[in-house]
Amino acid sequence: MKHRRFGRTGLQMPVISCGGMRYQHKWQDVDPKEIPPDNQANLEATILRAVELGINHIETARGYGTSEMQLGNILPTLPRDKIIVQTKIGPKATAKEFVETFNTSMKYLRLDYVDLLALHGINNRQFLDWSLQKNGCLAAARQLQREGRCRFVGFSTHATTDIILEAINQGDFDYVNLHWYFVNDLNWPCVEAAKVKDMGVFIISPNDKGGKLYEPPTKLVELCAPLSPMQFNALYCLARPEVHTLSCGAAKPTDFDEHIAALKNYDNIPEMIAPIEKRLRAEMERTLGADWCGRWFEGLPNYVDVPGQINVMEILRLWTYAKSLDLVAWGKMRYNLLGQADHWFPGENAAKVSHLQTALRHSPFAERIPAILEESHRMLFEKPAKRLSES
Repeated sequence: MKHRRFGRTGLQMPVISCGGMRYQHKWQDVDPKEIPPDNQANLEATILRAVELGINHIETARGYGTSEMQLGNILPTLPRDKIIVQTKIGPKATAKEFVETFNTSMKYLRLDYVDLLALHGINNRQFLDWSLQKNGCLAAARQLQREGRCRFVGFSTHATTDIILEAINQGDFDYVNLHWYFVNDLNWPCVEAAKVKDMGVFIISPNDKGGKLYEPPTKLVELCAPLSPMQFNALYCLARPEVHTLSCGAAKPTDFDEHIAALKNYDNIPEMIAPIEKRLRAEMERTLGADWCGRWFEGLPNYVDVPGQINVMEILRLWTYAKSLDLVAWGKMRYNLLGQADHWFPGENAAKVSHLQTALRHSPFAERIPAILEESHRMLFEKPAKRLSES
């Protein structure tokens, strides 16, 4: 395992983290007696395999159902000074509610403290306000830090770039969990802002939301050879020193293997990924044109400023990679969440495209976009889908 300094926390973070939202029994709290022994055994085997590989950062959340409860059966048996434990608590209207929720997490985890505490899902203006207001959630988290119940405080986010930048620049957080990878460069300014603040940078879901790379299309497999698409994406992210760790949401012990294989190329990442990236971008430009690939996102409004809250930015991103690299299954997975996933994946799909002229006035492709949105709906819509936690 390779390690990087996790910003001003000073923690030596493994470049692969063990995400805790895919091996638990249920997405809701249950009586511990209801947890099947085989499920618990698989979770514990996954944790032990992670630690064996040097993946000593174990990340979970109050919102991950029985994950914390089940981790509470294995984490206290590990050397506490050898593991880095993170949990995440959603922003609440009051500090009291935030702390009460944190207390529930600690009861389940059976630990005296967590190394990393995140405000989970600063995804919109309201949650940002709850977090940063006087005597709000960030202040409560800092008090928990002073009490020795957490070592460092950060936040996770699925927000638009402007909200993330505001949280980074105003919040004085120690680290951030965010989305950034080959198919989503939009948050790069946030990564750069985090570097200025010397914050740790944790990349959320590079395998799933980064392209459904555990089930890659043939075209992508061929373009990424000799690496797998998952390995290319991991090394693409780690080529940037501003990025410190990538989440691997393991469901079983062997789910780490592909990342471990990728790290064989850790000392020559630029040379390894450069020809692959060149092929990918050349194919995108061949399919869509260099002008579109370089500028499609320019001047686009956030969904809150679009009639009907159509998430134009997200839909065009999905279309761009589905159309050029055959990432259609990934595009469908994401597109069908629009209108169904609340603040975790906000905005509406393109079922009703009308009266967008004013909203698109700053885009160099304003005349083309309505037709692309209609094509996206035909290509990607199947039926409304629920988030994993609600499905």
